Amino acid sequence: MTEHRDRARAANIFDVARLAGVSHQTVSRVMNDLPNVRPATRLKVEEAVKQLGYAPSPAARAMVTRRSRIVGVITTGAADYGPASTALHFNEAAQEARYSVLMVSILTATRGGVRDAIDSLLRQNVEAIVLISNSRSILDAVYEIEIGAPLITVDSSAPAGRDAVSIDQYNGARQAVRHLIELGHREIAHISGPLDSPDAQERLRGWRFELAQHSLVAREPHLGDWTAQSGYEIGRSADASSESTAYFVANDQMALGLIHALTDRGRRVPEDVSVVGFDDIPESGHYRPPLTTVRQDFAALGHLTMSKLLKSLTDTELHREDHIPAVLIVRESTAEIESVRDSKFRRA
Repeated sequence: MTEHRDRARAANIFDVARLAGVSHQTVSRVMNDLPNVRPATRLKVEEAVKQLGYAPSPAARAMVTRRSRIVGVITTGAADYGPASTALHFNEAAQEARYSVLMVSILTATRGGVRDAIDSLLRQNVEAIVLISNSRSILDAVYEIEIGAPLITVDSSAPAGRDAVSIDQYNGARQAVRHLIELGHREIAHISGPLDSPDAQERLRGWRFELAQHSLVAREPHLGDWTAQSGYEIGRSADASSESTAYFVANDQMALGLIHALTDRGRRVPEDVSVVGFDDIPESGHYRPPLTTVRQDFAALGHLTMSKLLKSLTDTELHREDHIPAVLIVRESTAEIESVRDSKFRRA
């Protein structure tokens, strides 16, 4: 009995949402007796609240009733191209919807720092919060917080039931690797981003899966940090596999550093080694050679984030992650492996 009471006292809004099979925003609406909740849904929530003995905090109860037409955006980490572009286009979409945006940027994110940023935004009466972070640990920490306002995350591997948006990193990676396989490459190395990054994890997962689909070996990936310097150092290192005829690199900046290093070592791109990047930053078409890469539509992602936010303010159903497809852009940094070219030449 004591154990049951302890669990009940510890219950939070997400426990209720999971038990009732609805979003945490719906639980907030029921607890604050707001409209636009189906009777059957309201009953499920009330039963879950009773079963768990949930009692919302006064701040959480008050927050859901505020209508300020202000939204908060928290970004973490360095101002990399993808997150910065997503935030920029989100701001554009918010202005089109006649919402004001309060921005908080945290260079070195900690759980406490992000919690403080959320509290600061809530004190300024934001209607919802958007978190743009490429840190799995920070995203997971925020998911554990009872915010009392809709939370939208840019998260390519969000837990079920979260309001999240992303570009399809996994299938983008598979496209890149499949392209190299179709060119005849069988030793395809990978330079990954930081392993705390959901995007890096999904690109790594896609690389491994596509190789497995073609019965190819996924050797130990090289770990980069998104910078061109890390790509260069990996390309120059003694343990960079000389057997690899192709590299799938987790972003364009690291691909730039890799191409620089390969050139310094006397290996030609794409004649000796093919390279595929990820992002399609504006400069990638001007690399030497122009870079084959996976394009992410950050403008569409920013607008999708705002669309998701607006829906979260009114919808009562359990939410899910929404993906935007990634698109392979073939340029001049990839070519058929020499043995395939020679075979075609002999047949001709």
